[in-house]
Amino acid sequence: MSLSPESTHARCDTSPADALAWFDDARFGLFVHFGLYAIPARHEWIMTRERRSPEDYERYAELFDPDRFDARRIARIAREAGMRYAVLTTKHHEGFCLFDSALSDYTSQHACGRDLVREFVDALREEGVRVGFYHSVIDWHHPDFPIDRLHPLRDREDREELDRGRDIARYREYLHGQVRELLTGYGEVDYLFFDFTYPGGNGKGPEDWDSERLLAMVRELQPGCVVNDRLGIPGDLVTPEQYQPAEPMRDDAGETVRWEACQTTNGSWGYDRDNLEFKSPDLLLRMLVDTVGKGGNMLLNIGPDGRGGLRREDTDSLAEIGEWMQLHEASVHGAGAVDPALGILAPPGTLLTQRGDHLYIHLTSWPMSHLHVRGLAGSVRFARLLNDGSEIAFSTIDPAQKGSHTTVGGISDDTVTFTVPIMRPDVLLPVIEVWLETGASGAGS
Repeated sequence: MSLSPESTHARCDTSPADALAWFDDARFGLFVHFGLYAIPARHEWIMTRERRSPEDYERYAELFDPDRFDARRIARIAREAGMRYAVLTTKHHEGFCLFDSALSDYTSQHACGRDLVREFVDALREEGVRVGFYHSVIDWHHPDFPIDRLHPLRDREDREELDRGRDIARYREYLHGQVRELLTGYGEVDYLFFDFTYPGGNGKGPEDWDSERLLAMVRELQPGCVVNDRLGIPGDLVTPEQYQPAEPMRDDAGETVRWEACQTTNGSWGYDRDNLEFKSPDLLLRMLVDTVGKGGNMLLNIGPDGRGGLRREDTDSLAEIGEWMQLHEASVHGAGAVDPALGILAPPGTLLTQRGDHLYIHLTSWPMSHLHVRGLAGSVRFARLLNDGSEIAFSTIDPAQKGSHTTVGGISDDTVTFTVPIMRPDVLLPVIEVWLETGASGAGS
């Protein structure tokens, strides 16, 4: 994984709106990074970080035996966590494919007799989760992939000799051929996540992949497939990686664009045994709600280990998020940013989302008895705690008391005050659901 900064400000409106509706509604997906790099367990970029030659690295394919890779369990965990789509690495930069390819024997099918992409697709469909493929346009194993600034052989003294005869045109046809295999051999594909373009300075740009032709092929073979922005040309969305944008993402003209925050549970995409910097379920959930409140999706990654098993830290976190989603999914699925025309201001310690005429106030800090929300006066029909449906009383300023309120409490006359119980609900992130008066609907509707 790596972000292609050149593409993050592109307009992403190449698919018809109805084909993208499911993606906008889903808001939450699972990313699964799995490959040979799970065996050395030192980051998915180990091949280039340690300057490993393809011949040396190939020995991991001889050892590849993912006996604990259980696609049905992964699909079930995703669904139960409230994730509506899942994306598997069909091939990462190392070049090893998790599918049965007629164009290469550097595959899971050849290594262990299993088409893991097929298993993954079948399992997702059984669970009603949409199918996504990650596919790297980089390939450090392919003999025609020219040695560049990221290639594992870049510092070899015999680099020029090793690079002689490599032909990007031949590699490009291989790349296009494998994408064609993925788009014709596994039924309907809902999402294709390409990774990644790095033009200039001995890198690779859209012309190296022939991105226009590649994207056109995707549109022809899978017209409803959502495509990201990492071919270096506009796709359907932009994909900030490993950070939370401060506001909804926009293009150079200032217009909001569709986006997806790509995040990890512990900072690594592939299995990294010694990386124990796991984010808490509370933090992951706040990241999700923060993303939805800015009009984006969150794609949360886990990396199976060298046998294909899942880390307990990952499964425990997803289970906790799933328990919360059972009660609160309405504030995520189909929700989005609050309509700015409403003029609602998020109080400190809150995250807001909106779905039609429902406003969701996520309380990251539990208030003492009262929560004051500016911009809501005259717009509230009803309020309740979402976890148990219990009513939350609310009030506005009595005009006769306005002077004392503004003097003592600094409360403006456009403020609604919600009265909450002293005892914080025993949920990961409490939510107040507010029914807005008819007409006060917008984002997320």
